[in-house]
Amino acid sequence: MSGTYRDAGVDLDEAQRAVERIARAAAMTSTPAVLGGVGGFAGLFRFDPSAYRDPVLVSSTDPVGTKLKVAIGLKRFDTIGVDLVNQNVNDVAVVGADPLFFLDYLAVGRLRAEVAEEIVVGVAAACAAAGIALIGGETAELPDLYREGDFDLSGFVVGVAARADLIDGGRVRAGDALLGLPSSGLHTNGYSLARRIFPESTWGSTAPGLARTVGEELLVPHRCYLDELRALRRALRAAGGDLLACAHITGGGWVGNVPRTLPAGLGVEVESGSWSVPRIFTLIQQRGDIPDEEMVRTFNLGIGLTCVVRPELAAAAIEALPEVRRVGTVVAVEAGEPRVRFT
Repeated sequence: MSGTYRDAGVDLDEAQRAVERIARAAAMTSTPAVLGGVGGFAGLFRFDPSAYRDPVLVSSTDPVGTKLKVAIGLKRFDTIGVDLVNQNVNDVAVVGADPLFFLDYLAVGRLRAEVAEEIVVGVAAACAAAGIALIGGETAELPDLYREGDFDLSGFVVGVAARADLIDGGRVRAGDALLGLPSSGLHTNGYSLARRIFPESTWGSTAPGLARTVGEELLVPHRCYLDELRALRRALRAAGGDLLACAHITGGGWVGNVPRTLPAGLGVEVESGSWSVPRIFTLIQQRGDIPDEEMVRTFNLGIGLTCVVRPELAAAAIEALPEVRRVGTVVAVEAGEPRVRFT
């Protein structure tokens, strides 16, 4: 039997077209620290370690998840690259790191250069907004693993922090204030459940209380908190303190993420009603008849990031960023007790 790679489902010519388009998008984020361009076997990045006392490299990786199914269903690919970058950047920012560079991985059933370009233009735009370089990645055509039209998207970020500037939660104590920053929506978590309640047939329609269609609401990009965290640290340090712990409310919701940032024996009491829960979450809960305990371990409920500060510094944080809300208090918990309680 004879044939070509294209006969087997892999189009090398289309792959080359995609690389050329991706390289143009990545060039938008290039800085003097980037050595070489997209297309080599490895990305090269040079940073000055003398800018950080006792520098620590910080890394994270995450996919977009089944939010991709919404993008595929609506044939809209300009936002999911933003999701990809922002969720990864947040993960290194909450431990006090400055992101340096980013790589992406796109795996498809059948490669279409225009779609790949639309996705990566979103990646590049979010990288540029965060001030980091997109130095490379991988686009793989895998017809035996993905159906035509399906794809997966993952990202990888590397950052750096002075060791003394790391935010590790080790100094948190009972009585400290729990602050919250609003989310832009579901971000990139809970979509397997959300899509069951709002299937594809509903995405072009509206729902009571929503200012856009259901599909548009589900595609609102994941918010980046890098600038806000930097502003909070500046304000708190000027007041004689600092951020003590930060949690990115992603997979696992409140219950799965806030305790990861706290010492053993501590939890939080969250004040229900201390922020406005976006309508999309109440619609999901009502239409799906979802109990409260399932909502708080699946969704962010309108708070995408939490921070712990000394109680006397909460006012300084809110003054620096008026959108910040005091949403709770750190409390002591006994073994076996829930570490996140809603009052």
